[in-house]
Amino acid sequence: MAGDLERGVGELKKFRAKVDEVLSTLESSDGGKTKVAAEQVTRGSFGVGLPFAEADGFYTEYNRVHQALVSLSKSLGDQIEVLTIGVHGADVGYDNVDNYERSRFHAINARLDEERDAMEEAQKPKPAAPQQPRTDSKTGTTDLG
Repeated sequence: MAGDLERGVGELKKFRAKVDEVLSTLESSDGGKTKVAAEQVTRGSFGVGLPFAEADGFYTEYNRVHQALVSLSKSLGDQIEVLTIGVHGADVGYDNVDNYERSRFHAINARLDEERDAMEEAQKPKPAAPQQPRTDSKTGTTDLG
């Protein structure tokens, strides 16, 4: 039993090393959250003061996608950090994890939960708007009650 636990901890350490490597590679690449957030296109890039509906639409869509990528990159980094802290805690025991890492773990977890809840709420179907009363020629005038 103890051998299985030690083998499990060893595998968790290997996993943590791989996660650290992936996180380092991601952060130093063009896909890192700092570099992704720094890339901006302004509406002026398509011409200033021109009535160019396609450019307006493209700019709006670009900003929506850019914001989604920045959010995804940050969320991915947070999830990896939570896993890293969790693996470290499994290795050394919860009592041996310093208070900063514990609070960081719980803060990130709470933020990820909020993001997930907001995403689930946004995906719920919206209730249909109530129909307006009819005012056409087929509207009755007699009380049915």
